[in-house]
Amino acid sequence: MKVEELMERCGDHLNVRRVFGEPVERDGVTVIPVAVVMGAGGGGSAPGEDEDCGEGSGFGMCARAIGVYTIQDGKVRFVPAVDLAVLGVTALALTTVVGRALSRRRRRR
Repeated sequence: MKVEELMERCGDHLNVRRVFGEPVERDGVTVIPVAVVMGAGGGGSAPGEDEDCGEGSGFGMCARAIGVYTIQDGKVRFVPAVDLAVLGVTALALTTVVGRALSRRRRRR
């Protein structure tokens, strides 16, 4: 696949439909899911005039839910998603850093 084709296909995948999901309505409340979408692509080729010169390309994309917009009685509200895995890793890292700092402080005394 040529680099130009790859970048065109990347653009097809990185669009607003990936960020905002289809609205869902229940009991007078409209919910619109929201995500963060990141992507990157690239490619290259080796110099040469023959067909064996080598060429390659790649693309990666990541999407993560961050919350929903709710619309009720004409009022819009953003409700963030809570990622328990991220909270757990952050708490573990913070506990480790604080524990090491306290341990070093005790050793110096």
